[in-house]
Amino acid sequence: HVQLVESGGGSVQTGGSLRLSCAASGRTYTNWCMGWFRQVPGKEREGLATIDSKGRIAYADSVKGRFTISKDNAKNPLYLQMNSPKPEDTAMYYCGITGGSCADHFRIWGQGTQVTVS
Repeated sequence: HVQLVESGGGSVQTGGSLRLSCAASGRTYTNWCMGWFRQVPGKEREGLATIDSKGRIAYADSVKGRFTISKDNAKNPLYLQMNSPKPEDTAMYYCGITGGSCADHFRIWGQGTQVTVS
């Protein structure tokens, strides 16, 4: 099993910045994809950014140019640098991992970290 723990959430003002972290522990995958997602009450979880074991990165249009996903190597945490956040970015943010490609279904999630932008 892989365990994921997010941190770094909190309150931030519009135009500020915030960095979320996701630490993984437990089993390791040779090939993996990790991603950041968010959810607000009453809405489906939204995919924001993914990065895989080959370093390929993809962003949703809603965060492209403002948020940056990074992971230096297999052991380091996953990060999401949030620049110029907007009130509509307020949500619970989750990281997820799959032991395959980013097209696979994510089944392992952290507990989430709340981000509030005002």
